[in-house]
Amino acid sequence: MKFIPLLTLVVLWFVETTSAQTQPIGLIETPQGKVYIRLFDETPKHRESFIQLAEAGYWDSLTFNRVIPNFVAQGGCPDTEEGFNDPEYLLEPEFVRGITHVYGAVGAGRDGNPDKLSARCQFYIVQNKDGLHRLDGDYTVFGQVIKGMDVIDKIVFVKRDEKDEPLTPITLKVKIVRLTKAQIEDLINF
Repeated sequence: MKFIPLLTLVVLWFVETTSAQTQPIGLIETPQGKVYIRLFDETPKHRESFIQLAEAGYWDSLTFNRVIPNFVAQGGCPDTEEGFNDPEYLLEPEFVRGITHVYGAVGAGRDGNPDKLSARCQFYIVQNKDGLHRLDGDYTVFGQVIKGMDVIDKIVFVKRDEKDEPLTPITLKVKIVRLTKAQIEDLINF
């Protein structure tokens, strides 16, 4: 019987586990298709909040409730005249140098509060191909679409009312899938 030295076993285990490590990826399923989102480590509160709400099925009864071509597709809880006043659903802003409102950026909605607190229950995806840099420093960007911008492009051009709400609701099913680096690269390149 041949014995493998303990150090060799540890090295093999390390190589196997690190190559198989996964990252949480947001997956939004809509009638128009699927959207995959990389969640930024640099915005940990927003990242964890998105994961928590997705895993709880929070958005699964909600819709993309505001869609504007060359602006955003906004989903989650709708805006209210009272704004967002439930402290349980508010997050301190996480503005990060270099993370901006580019095409496909995923940001946290908010009302006009002076502290720029994010509403955990609402997110938007930038659809303007030039980005929306006028929002930088006012709204937290916490992710980036890595696949599915063609779906968002379709969503913003549906027929909508005077409040930019789709005439036919665009339902959401939001979940977290855990993918390896290789799986993410395959997803992006497919």
